[in-house]
Amino acid sequence: MTALGAAAVQAAAAPLDPAANAAAGSAAIAAAAGAGAGLVVLPELFATGYVLDRTALAERAENTAAPGTCLTAWSAAAARHGVTVVAGFAERDGDRLFNSAAVIDRSGAIAGVYRKLHLFGAERDVFDPGDRGLPVFTVDGIRLGVLICYDLRFPEAMRILALRGAHVVAVPTAWVRGFDHARHGDRVPQATGALVQANLNQVAVVCADQWGEQPPHTFLGRSLVADPYGLPAAGPLGAEGDGTALALIDLDEITRARERAVGSPVRDRRTDVYAADLGYAGDPPDGGER
Repeated sequence: MTALGAAAVQAAAAPLDPAANAAAGSAAIAAAAGAGAGLVVLPELFATGYVLDRTALAERAENTAAPGTCLTAWSAAAARHGVTVVAGFAERDGDRLFNSAAVIDRSGAIAGVYRKLHLFGAERDVFDPGDRGLPVFTVDGIRLGVLICYDLRFPEAMRILALRGAHVVAVPTAWVRGFDHARHGDRVPQATGALVQANLNQVAVVCADQWGEQPPHTFLGRSLVADPYGLPAAGPLGAEGDGTALALIDLDEITRARERAVGSPVRDRRTDVYAADLGYAGDPPDGGER
């Protein structure tokens, strides 16, 4: 069995305090690595907190050419503990500002950055829309896709990552109340949707959410790891409190999930019918690599 310990870190970011968040993220990386994780995912905009103030974020934003407080600390933690880290931060690129996630390999090098494609609500007044598409990163032999929060509402995004050969999709999130009106007991539709997409696309999905309140937002928690059959391998965690959903992902099982005896949702697609409408027929498994 080729296995990967995957950890979804649930934490409350300190608003506009990168130094505090750098320390909290580094501690979470160390703890997850000590528990057996090889991949550690931190929440959306964890470097600054989910604060939708363009001026304040721009002052604290970082970039990979000159990493700041959080990227420097998290890269050091990744190297120190020998883990891959995916972490949300505000990225500055000239006059542009992106809601981004850094992919840091176990050597501490930044393997790449994903920029959130689908901006949610007031994010449109703060960030520029992502302009780097849906890359798949090969990190330590694992094909890793990244989405951020609201991207999950667009099922074509995860399907494209699966078609490009992703084994695991890391999803830093800041799930908030108010988008869905239906109540599902202690479950929330965001977490349920992540499980469904894992099943439909035969990928493992690692969702790391914030918790607590940063007015006007209340975060939902429920961080989780989903297996490629859409079952919770770890979590969902509760609505409140720091924690880590940690599970061992069998990468060979992902291959088996994609080629079941009764059919393959990748192989059996009818792109002759709907590819033109979607504007995307799908890359071969080795496409889209960064």
